[in-house]
Amino acid sequence: MSMKASEWEFRNRAMVFGIILGLCFSLYSVDSENATAMLGTRIAGRVHLNEDLATRLLFWFAALVLAVAALIRTWASSYLNASVVYAAEIKSSALVADGPYRHVRNPLYLANVLMAFGLGSMMSRAGFVFAVVAMWVFCYRLILREESELRASQGARFEVYCRAVPRLWPALRPGTASAGGQPKWTEGFKAEFWYWGFAVAVAAFAITLKLPFFFAAMAVSIGLFWITSAIRAKR
Repeated sequence: MSMKASEWEFRNRAMVFGIILGLCFSLYSVDSENATAMLGTRIAGRVHLNEDLATRLLFWFAALVLAVAALIRTWASSYLNASVVYAAEIKSSALVADGPYRHVRNPLYLANVLMAFGLGSMMSRAGFVFAVVAMWVFCYRLILREESELRASQGARFEVYCRAVPRLWPALRPGTASAGGQPKWTEGFKAEFWYWGFAVAVAAFAITLKLPFFFAAMAVSIGLFWITSAIRAKR
């Protein structure tokens, strides 16, 4: 079987992402121990720190990871139109090589892998592992499909870009010169504002340690995503 995602997978990638996360949370049915609580217990024992404090700090770190993921997506989307970011079909008529795209070829998918780590803090041990692995594999399949289309449409130009900029692990220094594009931060935030809700959700739990606050923030974020997607589809 080809590692490259099918057309159906790409067109319905948002749904697949949601299914992955839903399945991961459901794994509490086979593994009842929270991944962050387990790690907090181990860290507290080694550094002689209060167990509750160690666990709470880990949840705060997870919220920070999610905020970084949201910032990366916002930065990337500020160089693309939301209609491109969330398009049902691959847009390969242009090659963007500005902003985060000078450091990593697929910043949007990098953010999704980070999101799996961040939201994994709220999952069981089995859920966390499955979330990270499944998200990485699915993102990689999507990347292979997108890059095959870009290679076909952009030819040698894309090959040069691939040799200069890593696929998913970002380089600290830009691998290519700026193409002169300017970020449209307002547009980027409009496209990704719902994604920031993931960081808010985990931060709310870190503050209160009450699951209803986490799930309420998650529900609002996902609801905003589907509402904006529906509005975008009607345009």
